Amino acid sequence: MMTPIDWLEKREQLSPDHIALIDRVDDIGKQISYKQFNAQANQTARFLREGLHLQKGDIVAVLSTNCVQYLDVLFACNKLGTIMQNINWRLAVPELAQILNDAQPKVLIYSSDFADTVRKLRQRGDVSIEQYVALGDKAQEFDIAFNQRSGFSTTTPDIAQIDASDPWVLCYTGGTTGLPKAAIQTYENIMANAVNTLVSWGLDSKDCAILNAPMFHTGGLNVFTTPLVYAGGTSIVCKSFNVDQTFDLLDEKRATVFFGVPTMFQMLQENPRWEQSNFDHLKLVISGGAPCPMTVYEKFWNKNVDFKSGFGMTEAGPNTFWLPKNMVKQKPGSVGFPLMHVEIKLIDQHGMAIAEPNVVGELLIRGPHRTPGYRNNPKATAEAIDADGWLHSGDLAYRDEDGCYYIGGRQKEMYISGGENIYPLEVESTLYTHPAVREAAVFGVHSSKWGEVGRAVISVKPGASVTEESLAAWMRENLARYKVPHRIFITDELKKTAAGKISKAELKREFGMLDPVDDRRRGERGTQADRRQAA
Repeated sequence: MMTPIDWLEKREQLSPDHIALIDRVDDIGKQISYKQFNAQANQTARFLREGLHLQKGDIVAVLSTNCVQYLDVLFACNKLGTIMQNINWRLAVPELAQILNDAQPKVLIYSSDFADTVRKLRQRGDVSIEQYVALGDKAQEFDIAFNQRSGFSTTTPDIAQIDASDPWVLCYTGGTTGLPKAAIQTYENIMANAVNTLVSWGLDSKDCAILNAPMFHTGGLNVFTTPLVYAGGTSIVCKSFNVDQTFDLLDEKRATVFFGVPTMFQMLQENPRWEQSNFDHLKLVISGGAPCPMTVYEKFWNKNVDFKSGFGMTEAGPNTFWLPKNMVKQKPGSVGFPLMHVEIKLIDQHGMAIAEPNVVGELLIRGPHRTPGYRNNPKATAEAIDADGWLHSGDLAYRDEDGCYYIGGRQKEMYISGGENIYPLEVESTLYTHPAVREAAVFGVHSSKWGEVGRAVISVKPGASVTEESLAAWMRENLARYKVPHRIFITDELKKTAAGKISKAELKREFGMLDPVDDRRRGERGTQADRRQAA
């Protein structure tokens, strides 16, 4: 078990003048050394303890877009043993009230973008928060200004006695039904993820990441940000993802690594600046958070970029796999091998371990980067983590003869139509190869005849056109007939979750109940035996 440390105090000792952060939000282009970063975090820690009277174990909620102060709070919590609750700012006020009441933070720190949201939260009368702290100049009446921290000492406060198992961050999962669960990220979890990433991905103090993924998501906090602090590297802090800003940063050639979700990469590739863009200075471009269309890979490969996908969870890491450079094009779509201190197992529907290659099973994860569970939710914890410490991911996967893993989609998304298992990710991957399809989502809906049938929702690339009938005919040429969705809906854009993933929950609500009599289709599909023969 790893011994917790004051990360920034150590970094100031080891590399005081190395650049930790480049601010592209407030003070555009300002460079912050580790010595300055530690001083800011010390002031923030003293402000929280001496000014707001927080103690070890108290929760500090942050409702803010990305900014340097967000990271100051994260590492101030490291010094005090307080816990940061990083809040999804895309949630509606009633949803925010739910998770605030669930965690019961003593303090809510918010940026000026959400002043109106905070006003509505206070007006509800059912959210119990002792102190509200405003970033920037738009503090509301009775709120405390975050910049009051400047009156506190920059020297390191008395460090709390912290155990490796103590919580550092409460990161809420993107639940599709009910209240999201608060996954506990302990000091050991975050340090283990950093160590795993550095030794397995080959990062070091010379690396620099573009940080424009939201920090309320584990991807923004932990794919590159915390590992690079651990190594003494640099993060370019951006308020959010902006296509033009990203191209500008690429043109500056400071960044060496870049993480994004598939939607971000698609937006880059659809922009006129894509053709002239140059990625030669990047040693790593990695996608995560959702399955990535093969067309995205190919456009990067055409620019000689070893683009790859990772896999992770809020509950584990999130960094879990690595695909070596020489296998990127050899094994398209693979996430590779488990990282240094990560164990992986596949099990079948009966819970038995799968030893042979190319057999799909549920992915189980174990290691020091795995959460101990969900805060105040022992039932969900027991369902997710078994007695042997394996986290049941709910994701389907298989490994090939070389031991490389491939993710096959969510186990709960698989649907059974006429006795046949259908994996939406496989159907979506086929849809993405159609020249007109920009985005695609496939899910199952109830059918009185087949048990379940498929629905597809797509958006079309700019300047392209396609009809439901022509797309269905094309799919029948490229997939077994039983895998072809019974209905295809075409819409302008597929709704996204806060982390930029396509939201199947929203799409099911919008399109799942349309035309509910789904047994009269474009020609009967025949019996189960007929359909197997067609496959």
